[in-house]
Parts: sequence; structure tokens; C-alpha cells
Amino acid sequence: MKVTIVGGAGGIGASVAFNLLLRGDAYDVVLLDRRPEMITSHVMDLEQVLVLGGARSVRAGDDADLLDADVVVVSAAVPLTLNTSRMVYLHDNAAIVGGAVDRIASAGPDWGGVLLVVTNPVDPLCTWVVERYGLDRRRVVGYTLNDSLRLRSGLGLALDADPKTIDAWVIGEHGDACVPLFSRVEVGGSRVTPTPEQRRVAEEFLRTWYVRHVALDSGRSSTWTSGVGVARMADAIARGTGELWPASVFLAGEYGVDGVALDVPVTLGRGGAEKIHEWELAADEREAVGRAAVAVRDATDAIAAGP
Repeated sequence: MKVTIVGGAGGIGASVAFNLLLRGDAYDVVLLDRRPEMITSHVMDLEQVLVLGGARSVRAGDDADLLDADVVVVSAAVPLTLNTSRMVYLHDNAAIVGGAVDRIASAGPDWGGVLLVVTNPVDPLCTWVVERYGLDRRRVVGYTLNDSLRLRSGLGLALDADPKTIDAWVIGEHGDACVPLFSRVEVGGSRVTPTPEQRRVAEEFLRTWYVRHVALDSGRSSTWTSGVGVARMADAIARGTGELWPASVFLAGEYGVDGVALDVPVTLGRGGAEKIHEWELAADEREAVGRAAVAVRDATDAIAAGP
């Protein structure tokens, strides 16, 4: 299994590589970036991780490594700034993602990998990539797990429960238009209906996490969480584990949405999002998904219109 990471010199890219190497499966990890000295530094360090046992190889690569990769992870992005919305990166990050996908698209319909987009804003970028380059919509998946993890943490506070025992999902947009599914919360395998106050506490934690973190002006994103999550997501693609994942996928009628990528539950495999699960939602949740689709459509159109 070959995983090529675009943006491998950055915090998230390096964290993804590290977590893949720890998994112990037969991964060949390739790092790409415009900062060759940093890539060399990471590779020298990660090679010693392999001495302790783990994946098969790690090395620096070039654009040719995009063409035969089983999974291409794109985490490259412009530097983080103080902001209140991931949309501030829309145009600059579209140019970065487009640079990687240009090379992939040159392979034509024979390209058999899966594009795993981590760069934000992930939903409009996934939408734009599918529309502009004509890639198979199921082979372009966006990483969105962190929203669901934050909802589970918020519910843990609200319900006085261990977040590891909570199953709760966020769908819609990875951003302000996210849709927490309070109608499907489970604790310890049993369905739970949070009270209005419990919902308020959990939703406040979810919706303010990004702003609170960026306000620290640390210059870093959710490096460790995303590194673990993306590595596990790549592993789910490689092994077809059958587990459910939240991922941004271009929809074609699912959830009443056509022509934009939204965060939805999927089953992953070598073909990418091999199954999109269409859950029954509460009326307010389904309406919120519709609003998320409008927001993503507007943002995608803004990419084409230019800065």
C-alpha cells in the first residue's frame, strides 16, 4: 500500500506519516513538499521509527509518486492566520490543491488511487476537484472526523460521560454549517436524547473549538488529532474494514443534495467511498443539511469566480 502525502513537511502531513509508520502494516510512505530540507529532516527521523518496527518504508518523493499511489493525502495549505472561518483560505488553498490534482488528472481515467483531501475548506475543495477534473466522485474523499470527535467531547461534558463511550456524528459542512445529529446519540450502545441544555453545552463546544484554537495564534492546526484520524482513514481505505466513517463526498441525490460534496457517513475501501449511507434524519437536521449544501455551492462558485 503506497501512500503519498502532499504537504509532508507540514505538521499534519508529518503526523500522518508518523501514525502510518506506527501501524505496522505494509505501508510505503512518500513525502512531497516544496521544502526539501524539511522533508529530508522528517525522513531521516522517521527512518529510525522503522527500526523500532512498523511499516515498510518512508522516503522523499516527487510528482511521479502521485500517479501510482493507492492513496494521495493532500494536507498542503497556506500558513494559518487568525480568523473565524476556514473560508479565508478558499482561493489560496484551491491553487495548492489544484497543483497536485493537475498531475493526477494527467493520468486520465486510468488513475486508480483515492484522493484524500485534508486541506480546508474541505467541502468546497472536494466539490471543485470533482467538477473541474472529472475524477470519480467516490475516489475523492475529504477528512472531517474532527467535528464528530469534538461533538463527542462536548457531549461528554454535557452528559458527564466518558467521550470514548459516546457515538455521535456531525454531517453537512466541515465549518459553520455543520449539522450535529442529536437524534442519533448513543452512550455505551444505548440511544440517549440530550436535553435542550445538554445540546446547548455540546453544540457550543463543537462550534467554538476552531475559533478558540485559532485565537491562540500558535500557528498550528489540529496536528495530532488529524494525523491519527487521517492515518486510520487511509488504513480503512487500504483494508476495507467495513467501519463507518464521516467523510466529505460529492453527492448525487443522497440526502436530497445533488452536485456538492458534504460530510456524510460512508464505508471506505480501495474504491474510496464505496457506500454512502443515507440515514433517516430529524426534520431540522435535514433542513440544516440543505443549508450546508447551499453554503458549499456558494463557496465552490467563488473559487471559479476568483479572489
